[in-house]
Amino acid sequence: MKTKRQYQCEQCGAAQSKWAGQCPDCGQWNTLVETLVADTAAAKSRHASYSGEAPRIVTLGEVRPEAEARYATGIGELDRVLGGGLVAGSIVLLGGDPGIGKSTLLLQSLALVQDRVKSLYVSGEESSAQIAMRASRLALPGAGLRVLTDTDIDRILALARAEQPGILVIDSIQTVYSSAMQSAPGSIAQVRECAAQLVRFAKNSRTAVYLIGHVTKEGALAGPRVLEHMVDAVLYFEGEQGGRYRLVRAFKNRFGAVNELGVFAMTDRGLKEVTNPSAMLLSRHEQPVPGSVVMVTREGTRPLLVEVQALVDQSVLANPRRVTVGLEHNRLAMLLAVLHRHGGVATGGSDVFANIVGGVRVTETGADLATLLAVISSLRDRPVAQDLVAFGEIGLAGEIRPVQAGPERLKEAAKHGFKRAIVPKANAPKGGARDIEVIPVSRLAEALDLI
Repeated sequence: MKTKRQYQCEQCGAAQSKWAGQCPDCGQWNTLVETLVADTAAAKSRHASYSGEAPRIVTLGEVRPEAEARYATGIGELDRVLGGGLVAGSIVLLGGDPGIGKSTLLLQSLALVQDRVKSLYVSGEESSAQIAMRASRLALPGAGLRVLTDTDIDRILALARAEQPGILVIDSIQTVYSSAMQSAPGSIAQVRECAAQLVRFAKNSRTAVYLIGHVTKEGALAGPRVLEHMVDAVLYFEGEQGGRYRLVRAFKNRFGAVNELGVFAMTDRGLKEVTNPSAMLLSRHEQPVPGSVVMVTREGTRPLLVEVQALVDQSVLANPRRVTVGLEHNRLAMLLAVLHRHGGVATGGSDVFANIVGGVRVTETGADLATLLAVISSLRDRPVAQDLVAFGEIGLAGEIRPVQAGPERLKEAAKHGFKRAIVPKANAPKGGARDIEVIPVSRLAEALDLI
């Protein structure tokens, strides 16, 4: 088989005929690596059409929308992240740190749906005996689950076409290889070619495919960036290895909402669903403590109660520190400037630490009000009432702006026993809220006066 030598960028996957210090496509330096590519077979494979029918141009009026066929995964939190289940013919990429639970989650899912959907678990990292030992340790009903241990993508797809599974798991995409490519498994060329073949297989056969992906030390998925563009959904496993809880977050989903969150607890019997994560994330101190305020954030379609903690302490440094965990660092600096300008409270000589309890990352602006209330509480050493929640965005002019899904947030707070809520004036229900007192505010100074 004829091969040709080319250089591919590790960042963007662009191919060049000659080596250069800088990639002409993405501008990154020292990212071109040498690869050997099949001259004919791979090209034919890449340019093969999804079906034998000749394509034709149509108008949207001629196309009849069809309901998406979905498979229930057997795990409610995973169904939530996927947007209601696994769509037939879709490609889902699941990434995360080593040992965080990627393989365990998908093995549990296949074991739970094996009676309803024909499934195939392909592993390039473990033997069949190791997979059986894990299923036994987790007490999974996996006696009928079909398993294949191989890394050759051509053999895998040949067996999958004969088996015709409804769900196919590839563990992992970095371990499989195509014999048409001369580069090593896990290289940019191999990952891209194998992923392209799996995408074509999924679309032709209507098989739902899970791809487990490794991550780099920076936390990004290993391989070319184009891999995330090729798939239909990208899910990330988050959480500390020593911690009990795991979060699965959707960063891309063509069939559902992005930033949807699924919460799991790691036990000796595998991953267990946490159906009420708000209760998990609330510490409920025995005595009121300064610097702690509960807010209602929103992850995808789910309102979530989280505790915002702040610690303000006299600094011994020329430049006081601003440290955040779970919050954006630059936003905290901006909020402290607004607090000084429009609230009359200076923190220029103090170190300010802000933390979201439970390892949750809050990226929305609804955390602004709760963060500043926690800062004031710690600075004055005066605790905020334990039955109080707060949410709202703070503008540079000191105004408190509304956030999305205000009624759902208030309902979630009332469900967990909170009696009062400080909210933006535009988020206050006209007829009042049931089981909770709503205190509307329009300026930062009003909120500070309340506490």
